[in-house]
Amino acid sequence: MLKILKYSFYDLMRSRWSYVYFMFYLLLGFVLLFLNNDVDKAVITLMNIIIVLTPLIGTIFGVMYYYNSKEFTELLLAQPINRSKIFMGQYLGISISLTLSLVLGLGIPFVLYGLFQSAAIFNFSLLLVVGAFLNFIFVALSYNIALSTENKIKGFGYAILMWLFLAVIYDGIFLIFLVLFNSYPLDKFSLAATMFNPIDLSRILILLKLDISALLGYTGAVFKQFFGTNFGLFIALGLLTIWIILPVLRMNLKVKKKDF
Repeated sequence: MLKILKYSFYDLMRSRWSYVYFMFYLLLGFVLLFLNNDVDKAVITLMNIIIVLTPLIGTIFGVMYYYNSKEFTELLLAQPINRSKIFMGQYLGISISLTLSLVLGLGIPFVLYGLFQSAAIFNFSLLLVVGAFLNFIFVALSYNIALSTENKIKGFGYAILMWLFLAVIYDGIFLIFLVLFNSYPLDKFSLAATMFNPIDLSRILILLKLDISALLGYTGAVFKQFFGTNFGLFIALGLLTIWIILPVLRMNLKVKKKDF
């Protein structure tokens, strides 16, 4: 698996899109940190971009890599190599390369700005951790979609629809429920609904750690009480970990049963 991981990692790192992805975050980090006197505002802006862009890039890269390397994968499957190791190596290679571009792209401006000596180091570090989680989650989800769909066009369509649902449509449905049933106690429902969307969970986690839970409005106090503590932080990170584990387990089961 390590050899396949290395091949996938180096293959993606040689791609010009990886450099474009890295340079985008590098320039964004320099602009927001060095042209903005308020670090918290810079972190909020980065959060709004990372929460939407990172899942989209992970989804596109995951689907694109699966379909583009399909012939090479079939060649590997003809060898006496465990199927799970082949796909786990590819999955980890994609996820690690995207995470490295994100961490280095934002980390270099972070170091040069001197945030290691300020109180903002925790918020910025949490931002990078959440971005890494979203990379691993959405690459796993996109790989599941690609494995379930032989048609490349349909695979891309389903993957983009999945991202669109979690990034935009889910929030709209959630808001409609809150408005329609605002006369009922929706505390537990709001917490449960948030846990079923890794993008919402990541956004709320960062907003609470920035101590601006008032922006969350109706359910802000509930989220602050649950996710605002250290215990809530570990629960949220644990839920994000589950969002990685379940798609990966499903991917391995699909690989074992799929006829290539």
